[in-house]
Amino acid sequence: MAKTQQAGFVCSECGWTTVRWVGRCGECQTWGSVGERGAPKLRDITSVVPTSKAVPIRQVAIEASDRRLTGIGELDRVLGGGLVPGVVVLLAGEPGVGKSTLLLEVASKWAGSGQRTLYVSGEESAAQVRLRAERTHALADELFLAAETDLGTVLGHVEEVDPSLLVIDSVQTIATTEADGSPGGVSQIREVTGALVRTAKRRNMAVVLIGHVTKDGGIAGPRMLEHLVDVVLAFDGDRHSGFRMVRASKNRFGPADEVGCFEMAEAGIVEVADPSGLFTTGHDEPLAGTCVTVTMEGRRPLLAELQALVASTSDQALARRATHGVESSRVAMILAVLEKKAHLRQVARSDVYVSTVGGARVTDPTADLAIAIAIASATHERNYPQRVVAFGEVGLAGDLRRVPGLERRVGEAARLGFELALVPVNSRDTSQRLPRMNGLKVVEVSDLAQALAALDLRH
Repeated sequence: MAKTQQAGFVCSECGWTTVRWVGRCGECQTWGSVGERGAPKLRDITSVVPTSKAVPIRQVAIEASDRRLTGIGELDRVLGGGLVPGVVVLLAGEPGVGKSTLLLEVASKWAGSGQRTLYVSGEESAAQVRLRAERTHALADELFLAAETDLGTVLGHVEEVDPSLLVIDSVQTIATTEADGSPGGVSQIREVTGALVRTAKRRNMAVVLIGHVTKDGGIAGPRMLEHLVDVVLAFDGDRHSGFRMVRASKNRFGPADEVGCFEMAEAGIVEVADPSGLFTTGHDEPLAGTCVTVTMEGRRPLLAELQALVASTSDQALARRATHGVESSRVAMILAVLEKKAHLRQVARSDVYVSTVGGARVTDPTADLAIAIAIASATHERNYPQRVVAFGEVGLAGDLRRVPGLERRVGEAARLGFELALVPVNSRDTSQRLPRMNGLKVVEVSDLAQALAALDLRH
């Protein structure tokens, strides 16, 4: 005898069930995802004859999945070489970061190459998009605009225009009468995205969706949204700085750890192929209180300059600590290690200010050594005679831990003309010693005190 499933309420996000309605899921803590379900009987599902037979994988044609370049090199880098026909990409970011500007540029270049493109805006009118396109020089004959919020109408435009690229701005504004809830709700986003994914696969059409983010920085809507699409990109940057980054957190057709660099200019989004100079001052000679490190954004090495200022405190009982672009907790730890392990007693009773150049935000722990060198140099008001780059995570015992991706970091520093690199001991593979590249000398140090002694910053 077949068993029946008890009626109740189920979370559309994780499947958690309850006998009564609640506003928040007790398992995944998502608001508004619990809905009522019926009591269907469990029964065997009848098999259906497939319309197309399964074939050996070696016999599947791959010509239909050839990539097409978007015309923007930094975005193609993140995508893994361009857009695959039938791919669905989700680009999310904070309001005002430049998502619409970037994708309008993509749509223009795609249409400029003779491929028909449809840009659907659910937040602006067609006239507003046209004004922005004129300002950023993103006009093209094969670029079609539509201002719609109904999914059925959007699919009608797709049938009429027959584009090879569809841009939706944004997926949270599109709704359908086939699903319950208001636009942007869990049910609406799931149904709209599912329909767009099916259309993309059926027509072999690339689709790029713009997504909103929550106040916590996560993508708005159900987590299932990220599972439905093929590529998930995050577009972020400091609104007080023109620098922008596109990061891939999921990519079915390429690497998921690539980073693309852009700069917001008056004429729109401009790609930055060599961003290392954006976060350094560019002085020929090193200055007291500065040190350069090389951080890794995905697989891409980026230079970042750390600056420190050590001043006499006005209040002997409480020294002030201020940071910008680096974590204050890590700076506090480095100051304690400098005092106890490197015997730099002055920092305990001095005001210390640490900042990055160009609005960069450094979270890589391998920047600890550069922060410590900048603070020691500022304390003694002494610079070092060579252009130095340093990287290494500082431990509480004053030791320096191994650095991942050392070859790429050192190679980037050598390319930009640095003369000395301080690295932790055993960071490089002994079977492949790092060569002396463009005059760059690599010096291995075991702890923080030894690193400061190598630069004559201990006393």
